[in-house]
Amino acid sequence: MAELIPSLNSCVGRMQAGERRFAWRLGSHLEDDYLCWYELPVGKRQRYSDFIILHPNRGLLLLEVKDWKLDTIHAIDRVSTTLLTPHGLKAVSNPLEQVRQCAYQLIDRLQKDPQLVHAEGRYLGNLVFSYGYGVVLSGITRKQFEATDLGEVLPEHQTICKDEMVESVDPEAFQQRLWNMFNFQFSKPLTLPQIDRIRWHLFPEVRINAGEQRSLFPDEPDERSLDQLVPDIVKVMDMQQELLARSLGEGHRVIHGVAGSGKTLILAYRCLYLARLLHKPILVLCYNITLAARLRELMAERGVGDKVNVYHFHDWCGEQLRLYHVNRPPSGDRYFDRLVEAVIDAAGKGYIPHAQYGAVMIDEGHDFEPEWLQLVVGMVDPDTNSLLLLYDDAQSIYAKTAQLDFSLSSVGIQARGRTTVLKLNYRNTDEILAFAYRFAGRYLKSDDKDDDHVPLIEPQAAGRHGPAPAVKLLASYAEEARYIAHVFRRLHEDQAVSWSDMCVTYRSNWMGEHLKAAFTAASIPCRLLSSAKAKKQLRLNEECVKLMTMHSSKGLEFPTVAVSGVGSMPLESSEPLGEAKLLYVAMTRSTDKLLLTSHRHSEFFEQLQQSTCSAT
Repeated sequence: MAELIPSLNSCVGRMQAGERRFAWRLGSHLEDDYLCWYELPVGKRQRYSDFIILHPNRGLLLLEVKDWKLDTIHAIDRVSTTLLTPHGLKAVSNPLEQVRQCAYQLIDRLQKDPQLVHAEGRYLGNLVFSYGYGVVLSGITRKQFEATDLGEVLPEHQTICKDEMVESVDPEAFQQRLWNMFNFQFSKPLTLPQIDRIRWHLFPEVRINAGEQRSLFPDEPDERSLDQLVPDIVKVMDMQQELLARSLGEGHRVIHGVAGSGKTLILAYRCLYLARLLHKPILVLCYNITLAARLRELMAERGVGDKVNVYHFHDWCGEQLRLYHVNRPPSGDRYFDRLVEAVIDAAGKGYIPHAQYGAVMIDEGHDFEPEWLQLVVGMVDPDTNSLLLLYDDAQSIYAKTAQLDFSLSSVGIQARGRTTVLKLNYRNTDEILAFAYRFAGRYLKSDDKDDDHVPLIEPQAAGRHGPAPAVKLLASYAEEARYIAHVFRRLHEDQAVSWSDMCVTYRSNWMGEHLKAAFTAASIPCRLLSSAKAKKQLRLNEECVKLMTMHSSKGLEFPTVAVSGVGSMPLESSEPLGEAKLLYVAMTRSTDKLLLTSHRHSEFFEQLQQSTCSAT
């Protein structure tokens, strides 16, 4: 399944009907080795092509989509088109000529990159990949097209018609229509570095150029000298994280990052990078079972699942005992504590070997106890000495104390002078981030500790906007569940938000069954992640709403999130600080739309209402 950049959910509101249908078809009829972008600016004149598609074996394709009906085309030639509109005749460009000019402008730029052209032979100076362009007529069928002389100005092989982009069309036939738009094809596929180069040129507006984080990277060349000084490393981001992952260097590294700064994405990119370099396996540990399942899924999708071992920490401990024939402690009181103690003891006695992994990466380091970290550090091969710890104290929802009170060096992490602080939040809209931090700021205070300790960092917004979070009071929790199901169905039907882009978090386990019942009654597909088995089987792309506790949501993200059961917080048995962190984590899972519900007044609910009022 191809991924559209930006996501369909984030741009569907500005799409025409035909663009939206074509975007759906790209997602459903292309495999995941296709890269698809919507409305990218191309070149200095910022001209837009509706869609750009890149495939390693085929090349680069630019497409213009028109919703025209046959009876609205008054006249058309190779340069211009005259349309019948409710306000009279309107002259516009011929769409094929429009996309042709856009394509040539982009190709001219790409040909100036020596890494993307043939250095010798009959194709000297030409691109190492093919390119093409075409038009999508989303309101005209092929039969209608052939019954006219449109083919004289819109060649048949460069045109996709309405009935060739419906859901029932065969994926191979749909793809063939795309690749008929190429005049030739080279035999060698694009390499990953070459694809990175193309991405670099396609994303000039997001090259790293801002704030304190810029110092992590080489200086950006002046745009006027770009043609002569094409840099040697990809600086595109989602893509800042990808560059950082490749640029960390050797030794122990610590990244202190706010929620949404891309810490987990950095870890994933780092795994992909090191998997090509190291002979020993890579170990990835986190405390959240659902996050471990997501990372494992991601590594398998990228073909490195055999080289990258992803575990929930206690699962890894159990696997170590099993693999090296060490007795597992009996179940009962303090079972997980005793499980870890058994591994530490066995490693100390040499029953479990040290230095098993070429690299060790720890996500959610804020939830690890000091003795856990000390154990894991010993698993790094000293020849590579590659360790990465990712941390955000604002999300330390499992810690036994309000804030960790030990130095990193005391557990063997030698990262003085090799720490990175990420303050920019890329995940959430400004509205969601400001709302969440207004609430959390009542409990959390920024902390400027040195780089041998873990600081608490105030996040900074990256400038993406969306609707303000909504807070709703209902009569009972059952009403909360029914209301959320109603809202999600409206979003699905009215705004084409997919079920897989929605998540409901809840505070207490009993709430999950109420939510499942409400969603089932509303005929909405859902997956309740209430057991360890269900969490380990998490598949984010499954077309259903995910229902999970606030704890389980940590490390994940969804375009639309409902946070339910706020009225039960803070629990009487829990510290308000820990509960505030937990709610902050739940709120910052949402990338675009956030709904909070309660069935009673509570300390937290009152503060959320105040945050809503202060935002307006």
